[in-house]
Amino acid sequence: MTTVPTTLQPLSLWTPPASPLGILTDIDDTLTTEGVVPAHVVDAIARLKQSGLRVVPITGRPVGWSEPFAQAWPVDAIVAENGAVALRRNAQGGLDKLYQQDEATRTANYARMQQVLAEIEATVPGALRATDSAGRECDIAVDHSEFTQMPQQDIDRCVAIMKAAGMNATVSSIHINGWFGAHNKLEGARWILRTLFDIDLDATLDRWIYIGDSTNDQLMFEHMPHSLGVANIARFVPQLKHLPRHVTQAERGDGFAEMAQYLLTQRP
Repeated sequence: MTTVPTTLQPLSLWTPPASPLGILTDIDDTLTTEGVVPAHVVDAIARLKQSGLRVVPITGRPVGWSEPFAQAWPVDAIVAENGAVALRRNAQGGLDKLYQQDEATRTANYARMQQVLAEIEATVPGALRATDSAGRECDIAVDHSEFTQMPQQDIDRCVAIMKAAGMNATVSSIHINGWFGAHNKLEGARWILRTLFDIDLDATLDRWIYIGDSTNDQLMFEHMPHSLGVANIARFVPQLKHLPRHVTQAERGDGFAEMAQYLLTQRP
């Protein structure tokens, strides 16, 4: 069990919104445990949905990786690649794919990003593209903790190379992601809620909950009044300028399930 820093308030002190609209959630190490979303976490999502809440994962994972989960999980949509693209089930039983950028922009950006990725692999010792890279359309990812262990100074070098090329860069619990464009997890949340539900996130901020685990969640932690961390966020606290308001006792998927149970028991 991770020791939660005393700078983070326990979940037991959280007062959920009186009339919540839904949950926005990270995936890796927030829904997953050892790379898998356990059955009891899928059940927790289903119970949230059955209670009338919307559930939208927002992840740095690629759209190709996300497709089977957008089909299988009881979620409203999955926003992938840090806000660039979304998947939702359609009436025909398939998936609709929605993009923030037009095709010409995506094509040009993709070519530029592959050059940056090649530079990183050539100049940062041990740097390797993430194993899910084949499914990526709008960003690149370098593995730092999924199948390898990259020291912090090399993570910082990868981020610096991305930013020097004019890219946005962020570090999740497993990958270093980089992309061209103004999108990010917050903009992705704003976009998908407006597109799918005609909901203005900023006008309803106090009715939404965000839960995550790492540095690529801190924009959401900063912006969302009801921001939560699973316990394994303790690893990233020294690198976070903006912390979640409250934190679960349990780690990873168990922490998400803990949050879901707490929220549902607090609802009228």
